[in-house]
Amino acid sequence: MVSVSRHYLDHNATSPLRPEAREAILNALEQVGNPSSVHQEGRKARGMVDGARDAIAALCGASARDVVFTGGGTEANSLALTPGLLVDGAPKPFTHLVVSSVEHVCVLEGHRFKADCVSRINVDPSGIVSKDHLELLLQDIAQKGGRALVAVQAANNETGIIQPIAELAMLVHRFDGLLHCDAVQIAGKLPLDQMTAGADMIALSAHKIGGPQGVGALVLRSGGISITDKMLRGGGQERGARAGTENVAGIVGFGAAASASLMSLAENSAAMIELRDQAETLLIEAAPDAVVYGSGLARLPNTLAFSIPGLTAETALMAFDLGGVALSSGSACSSGKVKKSHVLEAMGVASDIAACALRVSFGWTSTEADLQGFRAVLEKMVRQRKTNARAA
Repeated sequence: MVSVSRHYLDHNATSPLRPEAREAILNALEQVGNPSSVHQEGRKARGMVDGARDAIAALCGASARDVVFTGGGTEANSLALTPGLLVDGAPKPFTHLVVSSVEHVCVLEGHRFKADCVSRINVDPSGIVSKDHLELLLQDIAQKGGRALVAVQAANNETGIIQPIAELAMLVHRFDGLLHCDAVQIAGKLPLDQMTAGADMIALSAHKIGGPQGVGALVLRSGGISITDKMLRGGGQERGARAGTENVAGIVGFGAAASASLMSLAENSAAMIELRDQAETLLIEAAPDAVVYGSGLARLPNTLAFSIPGLTAETALMAFDLGGVALSSGSACSSGKVKKSHVLEAMGVASDIAACALRVSFGWTSTEADLQGFRAVLEKMVRQRKTNARAA
């Protein structure tokens, strides 16, 4: 049996573990001690966690004291999206949650607000949040005497399209609201402090930047924010925001991945842009009728989302996988199934075109060979489509 070389182009789902993170994890696993213990072993474990906290803070331009480690990006989002927030101890509650219609499903379904207190912001056909609609929603909430918590992701996980977070934050703050930003996809690809400027809270995930799975962080960017209704209660870990003994090895791996991605950020971003743009050129050459989502707009340097009319995602994914190329039809959080994209639906993409949507996402391990692997399967698949069309 002839083995097929594999080309991994699904970094938005999870990025391979960086060697720096692997080494840090193995070292941490050799250590003993609970970070909450006062003896020497406990203090050493605490020092390792605090070092990782410093690394996460450096990655996003925040203070280490405002980094709360979680079990992943989903938990970080759920922890933040609650009416039980206090800002500088002020008693005025958050009565409404306003989310963009293209948010990750963990934001759309994982928040802790009552259903009748949640509104969705429209997006334009490019997937950009409508500031006019957001302003109308905020005005309505303010007129009712309420206060809004707004959630808008920095970059979409399916299309890679980047939102104008700084502009949205100014609007939200004008109505005395807070802006939470799911920054899971943009971390390690573009400067976090610039791309999430103005956001009050951001969520991060380790395995999107080459760290281990099962670790994330909520970063309280504005300071003075406290969460009164914790999701996990018990001990006073994470400055009282999340109970439970810290996952020392996972956290240390997260910190190592953060440091490595920050050190190579500019270089990796430029390399990913070159690969993405070459992939887009190859796509259009092979299938001139292809629809590229976000082309010409601000989008992640590594992400190419597209549809080839008449070629369903299920068929294409099988062909790519058999040809040794791993990519995705969109979000990876759908139990391994190809589902209708709520993102493309919100953008007004016709259902038959949306059913053909695929996503290529490059990362720190991507090479020219991966691009050529994508090209070979793509061209073969398009040729077969033309042959089938003629036979019909």
